[in-house]
Amino acid sequence: MNTQYAERKYILGGIFLFACLAFIIRMFYMQLLDESLKLDASNETFRHITQYPPRGCIYDRKGRLLVTNEAAYDILVTPSLVKDFDTNSFCNDLGITKADFISGIKKATIQNTAYHSSVFMKEVTPEIYAAFEEKLYKYHGFTSQVRTVRKYPMKIAPHILGYIGEVDKELCARDPEYKEGDYIGISGIEESYEDYLRGDKGVKIMMFDAMNKEVGDYKNGKYDTLPIPGNNLTCSIDAKLQAYGEELMQNKAGSIVAIDPETGEILALVSSPYYDPNMMVGSVRAKNYTTLLRDTIDVPLFNRALMAMYPPGSTFKTIEALIGQQEGVLNEDTRYTCPGAFHVGNVTVGCDEAHGTLQLEKAIALSCNTYFCNVFMSIMNNKKYSSTEEAFAAWRRYVTSFGIGIRPDIDLPSALRGSLPTENYYDKYHGKGHWKASTIISLAIGQGELGVTPLQLANQAAIIGNRGYYYLPHVIKSINDEPTIKKYATKHFVPIDSEYFDVVADGMSDVVNEGTAAASKIPGIVMCGKTGTAQNPNGRNNSLFIAFAPKDHPRIAISVVVERGGWGAEWAAPIASLMIEKYLNDTIQRTDIEQRILAGNTIQYLADEKMAPKQKKHKHKK
Repeated sequence: MNTQYAERKYILGGIFLFACLAFIIRMFYMQLLDESLKLDASNETFRHITQYPPRGCIYDRKGRLLVTNEAAYDILVTPSLVKDFDTNSFCNDLGITKADFISGIKKATIQNTAYHSSVFMKEVTPEIYAAFEEKLYKYHGFTSQVRTVRKYPMKIAPHILGYIGEVDKELCARDPEYKEGDYIGISGIEESYEDYLRGDKGVKIMMFDAMNKEVGDYKNGKYDTLPIPGNNLTCSIDAKLQAYGEELMQNKAGSIVAIDPETGEILALVSSPYYDPNMMVGSVRAKNYTTLLRDTIDVPLFNRALMAMYPPGSTFKTIEALIGQQEGVLNEDTRYTCPGAFHVGNVTVGCDEAHGTLQLEKAIALSCNTYFCNVFMSIMNNKKYSSTEEAFAAWRRYVTSFGIGIRPDIDLPSALRGSLPTENYYDKYHGKGHWKASTIISLAIGQGELGVTPLQLANQAAIIGNRGYYYLPHVIKSINDEPTIKKYATKHFVPIDSEYFDVVADGMSDVVNEGTAAASKIPGIVMCGKTGTAQNPNGRNNSLFIAFAPKDHPRIAISVVVERGGWGAEWAAPIASLMIEKYLNDTIQRTDIEQRILAGNTIQYLADEKMAPKQKKHKHKK
């Protein structure tokens, strides 16, 4: 037994001796041989300088450059390394005050601790940077870095492209990819494609002598990591069409959305009023953002194309026509007589004039309220449903299939769903069992509780143009020349038989040839459209128009909304027709219409509307 215990003692002692030897060898390696660990302990001699990658560029569908980069220069400080120097000379070199200097040092110390490098002064001019670099050896603790900021050569499409800004502390804590002072996409493509655009940062290890002079790369860059540039994106918009749309919408509040029905690619997305995207770049961004944010009349930061909600007005009659046919209560020969208004019980819906007896195609062309109120009543009173609630639920399912009342699956942030009431809504408002078709008759003509976004209206036009299907609208065609997400190549069908679309397309063609938008006819192009004049409870009506062209195998579908523009034919229809003519022909023959639109000003109605309460209050004080 004693021999056995003696053997165990030697074995345990050997294990202990081996462990000690391994520990000593590891310590020797770490302290004397592993140079990468030396770097971490040598902040006085070596500095790890972040190498920022250029963000990916963005091009339009024809290769025109929309977003690029230019150099930006920052001054960095490590407070613990700052030594006495001539602060007056330092402040003169950077064009700042002594108070700015003290504040900058204090902020860097509080936010990033005294032992870490952080930005002391952002985006100095190239001239100041070059002069400061020559004197950097005098200012211990200060270094510089070069990175890139965005530049928008064509000065268009701010609501599509978006802008970048500094990350906040919360994001830095959540995501190790970012640290304070880094930039991130805030809106538009810059936000939704941030992971593709940002690239990967690199690190350069530089040696400095006791005089704060740079003496070169450590080990000839052996431990450096190179930055990886961000991916380049090809956007679906046509820059020339986008610029033209923004020009047409000058002095008007509203939007234009144009889609290629064959692909779902967005050709133009205009939200007006707009701004030069270069305003959101560099050191002036904060000031400009505040100015734009405080503009409560024009609200230029608000993306009306994706976020504004309007009653669709008579543009919605095309959907009513399709639902009625699919439900078997309407066909192209169905006749209703319009005496100038629709009456049911104590409810009256006026019409622009007494249209007489109409069939479906003519009712679309003349936008007869009476006709489509009758259509809606026949859908709600369809005998195959046991109640109004059941019929309404079926009607609502058709409407949502057109993308109304649901959030669009678009590759841009902040797109809203619009408004589509439910049975529960009416039960709460009127009481369960206390509402019927006549109660909600305003839905028949796109009023009441209905609300759509311009994007949804454009997609509606694309569905009719395609005779029953659509592709999800999107703004990016490819990433580094590789096609984008597969879901954008999938057809989505609405539950309406394709045969029912022809009469609606014929009626929309008549709208332009001889109906409510006859003044917007395009020579040589068969355009199908539908006007809408949507009620605005605060003032002048909104002018709406949807269209596609050519009639067969359309290449463009479009929606135009001009807030406070009055009749749909007054502003929205001619703007849409000019956009279509520009896209299909690349030139404009109808220069008289173009000049009228360019000279027009409807935003004055919006300004008057918003100022009216103040004026009334002022008079009251008198």
